[in-house]
Amino acid sequence: MIGAIVSAVVIGAIVGALARLIVPGRQNMSIGLTLIVGIVAALLGTLIAQAFGWADTKGIDWIEHILQLVLAVIGVAIVAKMAQGKTGGTGRTTI
Repeated sequence: MIGAIVSAVVIGAIVGALARLIVPGRQNMSIGLTLIVGIVAALLGTLIAQAFGWADTKGIDWIEHILQLVLAVIGVAIVAKMAQGKTGGTGRTTI
């Protein structure tokens, strides 16, 4: 149980950081929010991969990790778009 939580945090951090690099433009997100999006994407990706039987392969589960990355990219894009809408669309806070 503890190992699963630790691995979700580590994989989530990596996946979230990679997603921010992939999404074009500047994202107005904190590191903590990036970590949360990455962890959620890692957990959802694992659940989807297990449902389809892609998580139990010999060696590295590439399909599972690619799925996690795709979900993280979608999550980062959505959160960045929501943050952009709150700041007036310029990426800067309006007064």
